[in-house]
Amino acid sequence: MVQLAEFVKERRKEVSLTQEEFAERAGVALTVIRKIEQGKTNLNLEKVNLVLRMFGHVLAPVNNKELSK
Repeated sequence: MVQLAEFVKERRKEVSLTQEEFAERAGVALTVIRKIEQGKTNLNLEKVNLVLRMFGHVLAPVNNKELSK
């Protein structure tokens, strides 16, 4: 979660947006941005993906078999 938090925070700052501005553009509540940037672990994947799509990324579940390839 730390990597996700750092990624979102760094990219948001690169485009010079406040958390409030970014939340509005991503279509999520300000609390979603704050939770992501704080590295919280109880996040809604759909909301996280709305945020990540702003940067052309998405998160998806991966099973252990795929990781061991």
